[in-house]
This record gives sequence, C-alpha cells and structure tokens, in this order.
Amino acid sequence: MKHLYLNLKRFDVPVEFGGVNRIAPVTDWGKYIVEHTQEGLKKYDPAEAEFVQYFPEAHILGAVAARCEHSPVQVGSQSVYRMNTAVGGNFGAFTTNRPASIVRAMGCTSTIIGHCEERNDKMGVLAEAGVTDTAAVNRLLNQEIRLAIQQGLTVLYCIGEKSEEQEQWQQVLGDQLKIGLDGVDPSKVVIAYEPIWSIGPGKTPAGKEYITKIARFVKEQTGGLDVVYGGGLKVDNAEMLASIDEIDGGLIALTRFQGEIGFYPEEYLEIIKTYLGK
Repeated sequence: MKHLYLNLKRFDVPVEFGGVNRIAPVTDWGKYIVEHTQEGLKKYDPAEAEFVQYFPEAHILGAVAARCEHSPVQVGSQSVYRMNTAVGGNFGAFTTNRPASIVRAMGCTSTIIGHCEERNDKMGVLAEAGVTDTAAVNRLLNQEIRLAIQQGLTVLYCIGEKSEEQEQWQQVLGDQLKIGLDGVDPSKVVIAYEPIWSIGPGKTPAGKEYITKIARFVKEQTGGLDVVYGGGLKVDNAEMLASIDEIDGGLIALTRFQGEIGFYPEEYLEIIKTYLGK
C-alpha cells in the first residue's frame, strides 16, 4: 500500500492578504480541492494507494461534504489537542483548541501530528517558559497521538532532524520515535520523515542514499512501520522517491514553486501520476 498525503497548511489565504490562494474563494476552498481531485484519483486501485488530504479546520466540513460516493479522498485534520472531551468529564472547555472528538465528528479519518512547524511552535512556547528539553515536545505529541487513535483516527506522525542535530540524527530520530510512539497502537500510524536541514530555499535536498538510510533506520526502530517522505513530494523528485523500496509514499504540499506559487489540484494529480507511474 502506498500512502499519498497532502498537507494544505495555510494555502487557503488569498494573495491580497499575503497568501498563495488563487484557486477559489475562501468559503469554497476545501470543497473546490476535493471536487477537483477525487475524479482523477478514482483510476487508482484503493488496495494499492490511499489519498489523505489534511485541511485547516475551517475547511474540513466543506471538504467532507464535497466527497462523492466512493470517493478515494480521505479528509484529515492538522493535528489534534492533547486533551479530549469525555462523557462525565470535560464536555467542551477547549477555547482555541481542537479535540480529537470534534475532528472525528466533522468526518475526518486521519490527522497529521508532529510536523516540523508544529514542533517548532511547541518548542517556542516551552522556550519562553525556560524549557529547552526536546523530549517535552515528544511527550506532548505522544498525548496527541494517543487521543487521536482512541477517537478512531489514523495518524501520520512526522519526525526529522535540524541542521544542528545532524551529527546526532540517530539519537534525535530515535527519541522522537520512542517517546512519541510510547504506548501507541502501531497499526494506526504511518511515519513521515522530514529532513528539516534540507527543506527551504537555497538548501540542498536530501539525496536518495540519505533518505534510504533514514527509512531503513525508522523501520528497524518501529518493527517495520510504513515510512513516507515528508520533505515534499513533487514532480522533480517523484521518480527518485518511487525507486526507493523502503519509502511507502510521500507528503505533498506546494505544487508550484515559481511564478504564481501555490497549490494547484491539476499539478497535485500530476505529482501522484509521476510517483505511481500511471
């Protein structure tokens, strides 16, 4: 089974507000993306590939409602909160936060947890309180993963090392896996590897040999969990990533990096076609 994920980040923000959304009004954005991708994805055997699209919370209902009968598109959320509602317990005192229960109630089947941007945010908050222990971030993410799975969601768990952590990559990634997955049902988790040190303008992308090495390490540490490339699956690297036996898919974000930068459904489908070879 190949896993093709889409992290739509905050690509919903219109250009006039500093964003990259040129494809649809904000009110219709989630609906537009599902409607313009699900028909193209129907040609793939659901036993061979799954397609999950992670939306900002405001667009989940529109995306779910746009799914046609037997749609190959699964809708997911961008993480969940580390506490949840409970019968006889907290029934909704979560201002600004996203408990797993509402994510499930809105129709999501999956969530992405531990993306480098989420890790950076948590680390920044902790640093303001004088906490510099990265294990604290992994413990918080573990709470999110546990609650997501308890609510019936599958989890795409992101791990990765920064430039200053490269010499200790085994320790860094090993801790992210050991702590983050402590007490977690592994059958509900796929790992996304983000080579943070290689992501961004002017940086050298991770090569096939390095990605293969990391994927093998992750599989050894987790007892063979599926591993996808989380550093950005795109047309330029799709064939290379598809040639790595240890890689089980990828995480797509932007589809266009020059000119009118942004996410475009037709280019997303082209990336998938290139990766799957059909």
